[in-house]
Amino acid sequence: MRDHSKLRAFELADEVTLLVYRVTQKFPKEEIYGLTSQMRRAAVSVPSNIVEGCARESEIEYLRFLEIAFGSLRELHYQLGLSMRLGYPEALEYSACEEKIIETEKVLNALIRSLRKS
Repeated sequence: MRDHSKLRAFELADEVTLLVYRVTQKFPKEEIYGLTSQMRRAAVSVPSNIVEGCARESEIEYLRFLEIAFGSLRELHYQLGLSMRLGYPEALEYSACEEKIIETEKVLNALIRSLRKS
């Protein structure tokens, strides 16, 4: 069993989740069951899948959960861009969140690539 708390990808994903919750608090109330819910679900999915993957015995399963986490992260990146086009987050909040998502994508993608090579 792997320790998820030692992974930089997990730390970043956790930070992204906290940022998304803070950013979406200010979204219009009519989005509570729409974009707010979708973004939060996608954000929570990223670190959750990393944790679940770490709990798996086989490397194939571990890799599969990391790939699912990466897919959720890409989904979130799109949703954040959509929310910006709709005018929901402030520019500074958007930039901070997008930068953190991009950094997380890079780190998680590097982890996935390294596992595929081995």
